[in-house]
Amino acid sequence: MSEKKAGHLALGDDAARQLANATKTVPQLSTISPRWLTHCLQWLPVEAGIYRVNKVKNPNDVLVACSQKDEAQLPQTFVDYESKPREYFLNSVATILDINTRISDLYSSPHDQIKEQLRLTIETIKERQESELINNVDYGLLANVHDDQRISTLTGAPTPDDLDELLTKVWKEPGFFLTHPLAIAAFGRECTRRGVPPPTVSLFGSQFLTWRGIPLIPSDKVPVEDGKTKVLLLRVGEKRQGVVGLFQPGLAGEQSPGLSVRFMGINRSAITSYLISLYCSLAVLTDDALAVLEDVEIGKYHDYTNTYK
Repeated sequence: MSEKKAGHLALGDDAARQLANATKTVPQLSTISPRWLTHCLQWLPVEAGIYRVNKVKNPNDVLVACSQKDEAQLPQTFVDYESKPREYFLNSVATILDINTRISDLYSSPHDQIKEQLRLTIETIKERQESELINNVDYGLLANVHDDQRISTLTGAPTPDDLDELLTKVWKEPGFFLTHPLAIAAFGRECTRRGVPPPTVSLFGSQFLTWRGIPLIPSDKVPVEDGKTKVLLLRVGEKRQGVVGLFQPGLAGEQSPGLSVRFMGINRSAITSYLISLYCSLAVLTDDALAVLEDVEIGKYHDYTNTYK
């Protein structure tokens, strides 16, 4: 469209843009998160998709004696094992990606359509993986907290006292707290109110709040219901008898540990198909490696009216 300026006709911006090139981004997917949990866990390869956690039966029955001056008889003992140890089976998060060959042939400049479709699908699968690690009813963190390792908040909002109490449950080399970002914000408010703002630490190139030197790792996969959520505390690693992630090694079409992308062919409708699978699970090696703070209110404010809905 032409436009008139000072008595002259000139080509306008709207019309000129029809001939102009534009810089194009790759597709932006708003559901992608940092997935810190998968970065913080130690991941172990699993044979035949089964991981058996052997435990000592009645550990307090293992008898020993302190050295004595007299000739007292030493106790006789042995270490017994549980006869039916728990076995963890790998879960599959999978989908089939379909792409019309005409689309990939004609519209792959400047960005490869197949590459971008695979990238976005894989990102979505990895988001689901983190959700399953936390919420799966069989192996998820929330479903595997021992009853003795569950505590409730003192006043509703997450306070330094609550996190201190949680640390008494996982006192052997605690690794990190895990909770929803809204709970971390609520904890920060409680600390500020008490005049003890929590320090930060740099991990993976990002800053995290800490308490007693233990980082608070955010995940939007920790559920929030009726204005309440939970705070988990984990000890991680096989040597520490903590929480470990499990994956299947050596998959056909392996792209990363446990993740497989396999070409399934092109059908008579010119549709190209790819099978994308991610095999994973999680194991809690000892009961005291995991604890949870429950009934954590995230909508408590001190300087103005509670506006959480």
